[in-house]
Amino acid sequence: MTDADSPQSLPDILAPGLPLIFVGINPGIRAASTGHHFAGRGNRFWRVMHLAGFTPGQIRPEDDRTVLRYGYGLTAVVSRPTARAADLSRSELELAGDDFRRKVERYAPRHVAFLGKMALAAISGTRSIHWGLQTEPFGGACAWVLPNPSGLNRAFDLDALVVAYREVRIAVASTP
Repeated sequence: MTDADSPQSLPDILAPGLPLIFVGINPGIRAASTGHHFAGRGNRFWRVMHLAGFTPGQIRPEDDRTVLRYGYGLTAVVSRPTARAADLSRSELELAGDDFRRKVERYAPRHVAFLGKMALAAISGTRSIHWGLQTEPFGGACAWVLPNPSGLNRAFDLDALVVAYREVRIAVASTP
């Protein structure tokens, strides 16, 4: 694959002061090639967002920018697309950490939700990341770790994802 054939990074969907930003590890190949977040066929993000009550209907990947209407943003720690997050090296995640933290500080969301433990573990240098609300803020925002909605994540079924995401939605809604 030449540089001309490789997918571009996926543009962030952010605005200053959002209540919540969802943070992916990095874009998938399909998402990067289409220019839309969570566009992979097996990705359950949009369905989980709707079922957890973040959106009144299920958003299609090509309408991903509409999340801003509901007060949510989308970004990734590493901009390089890969077929699987496991294709990233730990050092690549660690190197992206400072720039990513500055991005969060600049946009100043009230909450950030990391989709999976991998990125936060690498950025923070902590191996014992737990699910849910973290004890330490990240970039000035309340930090959460949610299960990754990728179809490759077989450890969480749809119901478990919805329960975890709903907890964040309720917390965000009750935070002034």
